[in-house]
Amino acid sequence: MEIKAVKFRKDGFYSQPFVMGGEEGADKFDKNVRYRGSLQNYLIDTGDEVILVDTGLPAGTPEEAPDENSPMFTGKDICSYMDAFAALGYKPEQVTKILLTHHHNDHSGELRSFPNAKIYVNRDEIGADELQGLDNIVPVDFTDGAYHNFPESQKIVEGVYFIKAKGHTNGNSIIIAENDGLFYMLHGDITYVDEALYENKQSVVFEDLSAARQTLDRVREFVSKNPTVYCGTHTPQGYENLEAKRVIDLNDPPETIPVGEITFKTKSGKYVCSVCGYVYDPAVGDEKQGIPAGTAFEDLPDDWHCPRCKKSKDKFNPA
Repeated sequence: MEIKAVKFRKDGFYSQPFVMGGEEGADKFDKNVRYRGSLQNYLIDTGDEVILVDTGLPAGTPEEAPDENSPMFTGKDICSYMDAFAALGYKPEQVTKILLTHHHNDHSGELRSFPNAKIYVNRDEIGADELQGLDNIVPVDFTDGAYHNFPESQKIVEGVYFIKAKGHTNGNSIIIAENDGLFYMLHGDITYVDEALYENKQSVVFEDLSAARQTLDRVREFVSKNPTVYCGTHTPQGYENLEAKRVIDLNDPPETIPVGEITFKTKSGKYVCSVCGYVYDPAVGDEKQGIPAGTAFEDLPDDWHCPRCKKSKDKFNPA
């Protein structure tokens, strides 16, 4: 078995309030403290099958244009997700299975680009807008019982397990791949950065906070008892852990690497939802919520929300 990172954005950042303020409140944390950010998903080559864990942003998604007060920035484009996938030496028709951690656009953006793949997704996610019109979805009901301390799981192939992990979304899941005595935890957004795992802090992005707390507690218990390589989506720590086969030790956190120089860009007038990747374009407006074309983001009503994930305006960043 080989596990590889599909890297498509780099040099981003996440503020401390964003990654740690979910339970105590963002105002309890220092907005000037930033952690390194990136975007990558993962690929499992079993030798018999090519399995993807999530499928990146849709082609053409604009970069955010962060300013001094931005809570997060997913980073600069390295290339598109599909180009990053191709750079690993694979073709879309080779992919047999896609394991979706959750429906947000930065995890589900290229699902339609893999014609031979079955898409495994927690049944609680299948009503999401991002998954409509797909006829190759396999709803997962977690019928294989407990996996270690996680109560509900589904074995996908030998050594690869789909784990129910509600909280970030109501249908959130974790994938664990067992290889050469190590447990590779390929997760979406259990934490955005590893510092939050070590500090035992929730991000501000969740659909069910109590469930997210329970999931994080289970993750921390698992990694404390099993040699686990923790592979996230939003931090370069994810692929750094993978490439070094670095095992998490909650009692010995690694030193935080500072964020590099941040370049603030000219804004386009478009805004990107930091939770799901939806792009608000003033030239288009939002017909579903009665917002006519030509309405600037600043002129949207205070109660306007993301039409995809329903989050409020303050979760958007300029593009």
